[in-house]
Amino acid sequence: MKKLDALTATLVVIGGLNWGLVALAEFDLVAWVFGLEFGETNVGSRIVYGLVGLSALYQATRLPALLQDSSRRTRSFAA
Repeated sequence: MKKLDALTATLVVIGGLNWGLVALAEFDLVAWVFGLEFGETNVGSRIVYGLVGLSALYQATRLPALLQDSSRRTRSFAA
């Protein structure tokens, strides 16, 4: 499970950085990697975007458990 968590977290970061670049510089990193112009897609880029979206969904479902685990660790350090 830790490998899946790390992989999906990495993809979510990549997606976040890509959206940041889109907002700040009108530069689509994923499109650029696939040799496309801003806003264009092909099968490869759509797979990347899909994996980023699925990763975000996975991480969102894990968030309550991660927050609960973090809360437990914080309480044990305070004791």
